[in-house]
Amino acid sequence: MTDTLYFSRDTKVFVKIGSAIWEMPVLDGFSFSQATNASEITLNEMADTSGNSRRGRQMFTDSYAPAEWSFSTYMRPFKASGSGNADDTQDSHHAVEEVLWALMVGDAAYASYDFTGFTRDTTDLDIAFTSSNKTTLGEADIFFVMGGAGSGTKTTYKIAGCVVNEASLDFDIDGIATINWSGFGKIITEDSEPTATVTEGAGASDTSNFIRNRLTSLTAATAMGGNHPATYDLVLTGGNVTVSNNITFLTPETLGVVNQPLGHVTGTRSVSGNFTCYLNAADDSSAELFENIIEDTTKITNDFTLTFKVGGTATPRVELLMSQCHLEVPTHSIDDVISIETTFHALPSTIDGTDELSIKYVGA
Repeated sequence: MTDTLYFSRDTKVFVKIGSAIWEMPVLDGFSFSQATNASEITLNEMADTSGNSRRGRQMFTDSYAPAEWSFSTYMRPFKASGSGNADDTQDSHHAVEEVLWALMVGDAAYASYDFTGFTRDTTDLDIAFTSSNKTTLGEADIFFVMGGAGSGTKTTYKIAGCVVNEASLDFDIDGIATINWSGFGKIITEDSEPTATVTEGAGASDTSNFIRNRLTSLTAATAMGGNHPATYDLVLTGGNVTVSNNITFLTPETLGVVNQPLGHVTGTRSVSGNFTCYLNAADDSSAELFENIIEDTTKITNDFTLTFKVGGTATPRVELLMSQCHLEVPTHSIDDVISIETTFHALPSTIDGTDELSIKYVGA
């Protein structure tokens, strides 16, 4: 009997919402798994008259834990060509990974080539969190297809009822802009390979919509007054922005059966991250930012506007605007060139607001 081996390099990933199916180009390092919740019962008694003592144990499977999945994608804005793309309107802006953002920010309802919370035209694609104050968010089925076109045998795993819990954007100075996605699902089963019904972007040979992190810029502005300048002159050496829905999965606890996860509920939405830059003593630079924050003892919540332009001012690019950021005191990193790292927390304008973060994709 001939063995059939599967290689991660050959794996394809599909995301399905309703009848719409997207093929999602992912990077190496993807994972998915599901564990069980079990109970252990043991005997612990003293000796009988013969010196014997029962020492047995039993294991019972109570329920399945929610499935966990994660993978990374490149940030790839593009303009529709007018035919064969996700939107037949020529030059309308899209992103290859936009279906994942739709799951992150709302109910992911897909109709007429668009999602809830999206505003797109021939200038850019704006993604807002205005529909994210919900107890439950959009769900999708995610398929991992093992085996390449020449393998002859393929195995497809389906994770039903998937939700996006976290998206982490890393600014590796020598890398390509990526997003690390992770979330939960109800159960993993074997299924058949799906066929994509929505085409996002061009083929693998198209490299015009990748973004180079080295071009990324940061604008840090504040209206706090006092010793604070209107804008700080900061040049990044790295950074991260993480968006989390803090989702919890609920599972019933009926005796005598192996319970399966029922569904999810959202927790507190959080947007946070950090940025690093060299310690620079020039006016309005990183050294002054450190000094002004640590000496300002009257502001219990400071207020900065941070704008990350991933890819700079060129196209393609992605802009991340956080209008109400609380900055922690920067920490020094002692290396060949001394740098500082600043942790920030993006906050809504009101306690129940949804304007912590707005995302703008601009295609090439």
